Amino acid sequence: MSNRLAVNKDKKFCYDIVLEQDFSKLPEELNRLDWDLKEKKACIVTDDNVEKLYGKELANLLSPLFDKVELFSFPAGEEHKNLETVQNLYTVLIEKQFNRKDILIALGGGVVGDLTGYCAATYLRGIDFIQVPTTLLAQVDSSIGGKTGVDFSQYKNMIGAFHMPKLVYMNLSTLQELPKRQYFAGMGEVMKSALIKDGSFYEWILDKMYEICELEPKTVEEMVLTTCTIKKNIVEKDPYEKGDRALLNLGHTLGHAIEKYKNFELLHGECIALGTVCAAFISWKRELLSDDEYYEIRDMFVPFYLPITIEDIEPEKIVELTHSDKKMEKSGIKFILLKKVGKAVIDKTVTDEEMLAALGEIHFTDEDKKA
Repeated sequence: MSNRLAVNKDKKFCYDIVLEQDFSKLPEELNRLDWDLKEKKACIVTDDNVEKLYGKELANLLSPLFDKVELFSFPAGEEHKNLETVQNLYTVLIEKQFNRKDILIALGGGVVGDLTGYCAATYLRGIDFIQVPTTLLAQVDSSIGGKTGVDFSQYKNMIGAFHMPKLVYMNLSTLQELPKRQYFAGMGEVMKSALIKDGSFYEWILDKMYEICELEPKTVEEMVLTTCTIKKNIVEKDPYEKGDRALLNLGHTLGHAIEKYKNFELLHGECIALGTVCAAFISWKRELLSDDEYYEIRDMFVPFYLPITIEDIEPEKIVELTHSDKKMEKSGIKFILLKKVGKAVIDKTVTDEEMLAALGEIHFTDEDKKA
């Protein structure tokens, strides 16, 4: 099994996705980029959790390659994915005299990757960056495709830019160090990918459930590679989300609204699982999915410790939040529905009433507890 995918090969924004079991091949991959590394400065951007695990290791590994290597760390958590952190990074880059030939290296999960990419897109009107994702969610989703951004007043990814990385390098052994909740949150995006494009992969996930939960290395590598391949194929055809790339937003309309309503107490992948159950429910009610298909989709999240019900929400307020989502258009919000496992469609006719009904399906109330 190959450990390399080429995104948009021979075209303007070509880059490789490389899967390895440690960081040792990263210098070799950087040298493949045909850069004069000794003329460049690099800034490793990470959060304070990842810095403790890998910051020094990566800085020591890369220091011989570059003119200089800096390390910028910020507090972990979605609440720090904001313009204040961006401003702090800009300040460091200016004070350390980074110029247009220098690069940023995003070492961490989706928050780090999104924020680093946005800084790279906007500093000096754009400098190069690479992704070194260390969480399952970042490896299978956010590190690929060039979507960068930060939250604004808790509106998720409201400020951003498309800016493609020059390389995505995955050290899959970092998944062994993840808290189990973080690992399983990434499964929300894995299963989303199977549901929108690959029914056979969906069946494979169910078949390999035990190995996935136990983080069996070969199984995890195949799972990550297959998920990356799905996203690569979609992004190549629609890099700037003018069409089918929107399919990757299955579960995100209500998922993002739940995430904001709960003030980011739930992880992104957990909210995507809830949003996907809602999308499957609406698909079922529209008779796009059979009873068996809906209930299997709903229940398949449970073995991966992902929620399919939620307490303490106000469905009306969550629906209201969807109207400020960046996917909202004059003609309606882009909602992703399922016609079957492996086949998703973009729909702009989903009503507030349908969303309320779907949220009612996942809302675990006090009356439910008494029952």
